[in-house]
Amino acid sequence: METKMPLWSPSETLIRDSNLKRYMQWLGENYGLAFEDYDGLWKWSTDEPGIFWKTIVKWFDISYDGNDSDAIVLPADGMIGTKWFPGMKLNYAEHIFRNKNGSAPAIIYKSELKEESELSWHDLEEKVASLAWWMTGQGIKAGDRVCAVLPNIPEAVIAFLAANSVGAVWSSCSPDFGNASIIDRFEQIQPSLLFISDGYTYNGQIFDKTAVVSELISAIPSLQTTVLVPFLKPDSRVPGTVGWDEVVSFHHQKISFARVPFNDPLWVLFSSGTTGKPKAITHSVGGSLIEHFKALSLHQDVKSGERYFWYSTTGWMMWNYALASMLCGTTLVIYEGAAGYPDLHQLWDYAEKVGVNHFGGGAAYYIACMKSGLHFAPDHFPDLRTIGSTGSPLPPEGFEWIYSGIKKDVWLISLSGGTDICSCFVGGNPLSPVYAGEIQCRLLGCDLDSVDDSGKPVRDTLGEMIIKKPMPSMPVFFWNDPGNQRYFSSYFENYPGIWRHGDWICITSRNTIIIYGRSDATLNRDGVRIGTAEIYSAVESLPEITDSLVVCVEKPGGRYYMPLFVVLKEGIQLTKELKQKINSKLRSQYSPRHVPDEILEIKTVPYTLSGKKMEMPVKKILMGQDFKKVAVPGTMKNPESLMQFKDLTIE
Repeated sequence: METKMPLWSPSETLIRDSNLKRYMQWLGENYGLAFEDYDGLWKWSTDEPGIFWKTIVKWFDISYDGNDSDAIVLPADGMIGTKWFPGMKLNYAEHIFRNKNGSAPAIIYKSELKEESELSWHDLEEKVASLAWWMTGQGIKAGDRVCAVLPNIPEAVIAFLAANSVGAVWSSCSPDFGNASIIDRFEQIQPSLLFISDGYTYNGQIFDKTAVVSELISAIPSLQTTVLVPFLKPDSRVPGTVGWDEVVSFHHQKISFARVPFNDPLWVLFSSGTTGKPKAITHSVGGSLIEHFKALSLHQDVKSGERYFWYSTTGWMMWNYALASMLCGTTLVIYEGAAGYPDLHQLWDYAEKVGVNHFGGGAAYYIACMKSGLHFAPDHFPDLRTIGSTGSPLPPEGFEWIYSGIKKDVWLISLSGGTDICSCFVGGNPLSPVYAGEIQCRLLGCDLDSVDDSGKPVRDTLGEMIIKKPMPSMPVFFWNDPGNQRYFSSYFENYPGIWRHGDWICITSRNTIIIYGRSDATLNRDGVRIGTAEIYSAVESLPEITDSLVVCVEKPGGRYYMPLFVVLKEGIQLTKELKQKINSKLRSQYSPRHVPDEILEIKTVPYTLSGKKMEMPVKKILMGQDFKKVAVPGTMKNPESLMQFKDLTIE
């Protein structure tokens, strides 16, 4: 491996005062465990998962009823069905409100429409208590599903905390999703209660959604009540809905927290819909709780009294992850709107003004800032301790720009995980240096490896990312998935009993990680994964289109190229007007991210014998591989179809 100089190294003070170092010292004092370095600690955490996760429960003083006698109960075969702490009952929101105080705000909020404002812990508690009381009056109870289509505003946090306090299961979509996309998700889990806004803003434009609220309500017959949250206009009204002010007007100041079994559902996050309808990935209350304490406190060194910001929407798992920072006693800083409006300074200026200590965003955002020449004075961010990056791989030049353009002594934490665990597999380590283009470590309790095509571990070369042992934050199940068929096919078809995540990675000889992109057909558009199935559903509904295929190719410098290939009905030409029609359909039915970079005509879509579209072989051809070697002709219905792509290599 090439010799590199680190871009950043932790100071002795940071190491000594870090939560991770104090945890290691506590292990020595209470368990007689001593580790020379992080790698030794990581190996113990993966060799002894039951003991490790018990120490997490004790170190973070998790409040629960019952007992922790069994930390892990493994199924007879594989990971699906693993039970964690089956004797324990707890509540996620209860641990957030343990941090309530009068010296710092609970939430700081800003949007394109409004200047920053604060919500105190007193006001947050009162609103959550009032809403929870109202929910109980509506018959909402443990296990019921409560869904939301809301911007990233305080009301979304309040609604989640109230739903969780009564034991309900949460799920949310961003309002920029089209109704078809929302319905595809929510109808699977049959919610009883929906929170929805009257619209949202993006890039200075106002998008009024009141006209489609009734359509959404009628499409989800399980809904008993819908609450309209005014965002664009305080007096917004839609027939058949209840106003937000009405449901938070009871002035209750005490919350009752329903403690539920550790493995009961906390929230449902949805996959991108690559192979059919989006998968309803269901995470447990206890698994998410102990994972988030570990990831945010030990691996990002988040501490009580700090201010935590991650640019996100309510439809991305990073919204859930950022909210989890409140477990550590932070003030949650949120923003609603476009990251680049009116310019790329917006988020940085906001963070500087309110004193953000931990700033997070997608790699695509940092790359855009870098390309624009954004640069700040060395002392511009006196409070900023860490910068987090995820969504897609941050290239080495992006790392270097953070240190030259933002702050030379900031700790850059590149992390990767996803909706699948609502957390990270790999991320930060306050004991180790940062190298350009490399993620610092595999997280504690995550037995991650890189293997070649034969399943053998490899180092310092490209391999398939796998997880060899279960983690508490892995899904408890997919909602409405009889026999766990979709769950199994999503992760366990390639390696028996081992989780294949779908990323190409390299574990270096110094145990850092480099991620090269997806090894499956999931589309990655500006750092946000979207599904091929959604593209196909919209495009192929047009009468001019008989079939289609879409791929997304990672390009140098963190860029992406997403071409859409279409098969036209006989006699139809791919005119400028038809391309505009396709793009308009994708934008209106789903989102602007679904619009391809280019639309190209082909004669036929490559298919396997079992009738599956062959996105990966086409992607490999576009990345420069020989079209004769990307697939076995005997497995294809139409092997000659791959010739259409042989001259389309992307530079």
